[in-house]
Amino acid sequence: MKSFLILMLITIALSACNSGQQLKMDEEGQLYIGSPTAYEILSKNKKEDIFLMNEVVYVNAEKIDWVKKKKLTLGNVVLEIVRQSSDGEDFTEGTATKLPVGTKIYKPIEKGDIYIAIVEGREIRYLGLREG
Repeated sequence: MKSFLILMLITIALSACNSGQQLKMDEEGQLYIGSPTAYEILSKNKKEDIFLMNEVVYVNAEKIDWVKKKKLTLGNVVLEIVRQSSDGEDFTEGTATKLPVGTKIYKPIEKGDIYIAIVEGREIRYLGLREG
């Protein structure tokens, strides 16, 4: 009982200090901080506009002021959307919830976690949801 209470206190303390990061448990029962998965995001909001690239979920950032205002230069194509799905457990590399199949994702020349999709000639910015 005492060790359970200590474990709970540590979990609460880590949760309070992780700045919005996801506290997860691996197969061996060890806690770690990790990036949110498509399943976690879509279980909270089925309508979220996301895609998966390099095991990182990117979310539509059109409503985030600093992302909209950032000056970016379109770089190379780094991904093409290969399928659509709203099932978070079914997400693999190149899967998107809303972007049409065939949409190209560009990496800006400037460094950062913002990527740009071009849909019908319009830029849509996406922000990577990474662990701290």
